[in-house]
Amino acid sequence: RTCRWRLYKSCKRYDLLNKFYQASNQWQKAIETAERHDRVHLRTTYYNYAKHLEATGEHGLALTHYEKSDTHRFEVPRMLSEDLQALENYVNKMKDKNLWKWWAQYLESQSDMESALKYYELAQDYFSLVRVHCFQGNIQKAAEIANETGNWAASYHLARQYESQDEIKQAVHFYTRAQAFNNAIRLCKENNLDDQLMNLALLSSPEDMIEAACYYEEKTEQMDRAVMLYHKAGHFSKALELAFATQQFGALQLIAEDLDEKSDPALLARCSDFFIEHGQYEKAIELLLTAKKYHEALQVCLKQNLTITEEMAEKMTISKDSKDLSEESRRELLEQIADCCMRQGNYHMATKKYTQAGNKLKAMRALLKSGDTEKIVFFAGVSRQREIYIMAANYLQSLDWRKDPEIMKNIISFYTKGRALDLLAGFYDACAQVEIDEYQNYEKAQGALTEAYKCLSKAKTRSPLEQESKIALLQSKMALIKRFIHARRIHSEDPKEAVRQCEQLLDEQDLDNTIRRGDVLGFLVEHYLQVEEFHMAYRYLEELRKRIPGVNLTYYVTRQTIEAVHRGVGIPLSRNLVPEQIRHSSMENREVEEEVADELEDP
Repeated sequence: RTCRWRLYKSCKRYDLLNKFYQASNQWQKAIETAERHDRVHLRTTYYNYAKHLEATGEHGLALTHYEKSDTHRFEVPRMLSEDLQALENYVNKMKDKNLWKWWAQYLESQSDMESALKYYELAQDYFSLVRVHCFQGNIQKAAEIANETGNWAASYHLARQYESQDEIKQAVHFYTRAQAFNNAIRLCKENNLDDQLMNLALLSSPEDMIEAACYYEEKTEQMDRAVMLYHKAGHFSKALELAFATQQFGALQLIAEDLDEKSDPALLARCSDFFIEHGQYEKAIELLLTAKKYHEALQVCLKQNLTITEEMAEKMTISKDSKDLSEESRRELLEQIADCCMRQGNYHMATKKYTQAGNKLKAMRALLKSGDTEKIVFFAGVSRQREIYIMAANYLQSLDWRKDPEIMKNIISFYTKGRALDLLAGFYDACAQVEIDEYQNYEKAQGALTEAYKCLSKAKTRSPLEQESKIALLQSKMALIKRFIHARRIHSEDPKEAVRQCEQLLDEQDLDNTIRRGDVLGFLVEHYLQVEEFHMAYRYLEELRKRIPGVNLTYYVTRQTIEAVHRGVGIPLSRNLVPEQIRHSSMENREVEEEVADELEDP
């Protein structure tokens, strides 16, 4: 035996060691082993030791170990069953609800109802309290307890008592407190308590709701309640049938809100027809979309001139993976949605739908109508289609590209990517004219015309004769500008040659189409003023006034020059001949001019 417990210890089989100690009546060692090494059997060990102590008559120690094993609620009353006073003292000492309830049940079995009620109250066993009060005929006290505590079992028992006494309202009340709605509904139907029945049915299960709805339907005058209950119970088809039959428009709206793609398509279509008949078009469209009748929904929008919202448009949009429509029908639907958005002025949405339909040209046209420059530039960049590049460049030309070098850069880029060299040439020609008209910068204008000539020479146009004519015109412009630039450059070295060339330019028939006559005349006025030939300077100044009437002379020559010429010839200067006005080009414009010039030089 000594060898056995050592073996149990060495192999750490403390469970077997615990049993060994119990079998050999070594209870302290058994408890010590359980507490230290075999806690899974600790309560069993306490219990077995308590049984051993009870058998040896040591009830005090047995009671303590029954408590440690958590079996005292049954074992102690059993052990002390022959000593009722000791048992009562133990129950009062422990203050345990389960023991109080057990003791109350014992006292009730002994017909000691008052004491039993006391212990039931301590145990908070409200059902037993109500049951005993009802047995004693004290139903009012039972009702107070049930109302205060809200205990379901107590309320149900009390409801049965009231029903047996034909106090229907009280029975319905306590059945309701007990959540026994089917019993409450039964009593309401049997006793025509229609108002209470409605409230109870709404609180109850779908089965009870349908039962109550059938009751109201049979009564005919309360169809609205029947519709509501069928709806709440999820019986949509029946609810809709009754709502249609009785023309309950408000109820139909509530039911329609709960319909989804899982609902019967026939029900959805019927509801949408009803809403169309009563002018509720947006609700009708929503139901048609839920029923996946996209074309019908779109037709309602078109006929009733309804605005297609973003949410509505997205619901009409079918994914490519959908099996509801073929790819061709899907694209056709998207284009119809986009067409409708175009008519309504919703250009961004139209762009989106045209793009989803794969029609990028129409998408670009819609975007151009929106005037959203940033999105137009982005869309052109990602579309990579020749026609779209050209459309974007044409649009950008309508903006104030003269003051925004980034727009100018995009115009050149898009015409180049779109291989529209003839249009790019026209743009360079326009740039040259801007340099002349606004900044009098003929050198940069010459650079722009050179680029235009290069583009037009490479362009493939439908009319070769027209192309040759445009090239010849460009060459003529370039030649005239070159002569004027040359004249200004050589003025400091050979003034006479410079004046001669300028005077020859004034005799050119096409001068005004290329070079501003005022710039040439202003150049001659400045020259003759410098050499103090005041009469010649005055002559060209007068010619400038006659050739370009109504224009501020300071646009071509400075005010100081005008005043000096008049002083030189001895003719007083009339105030109205020179309005108080600064030169057209400001420092800010000059900065923009520099940026535009950089774009022209590096296309």
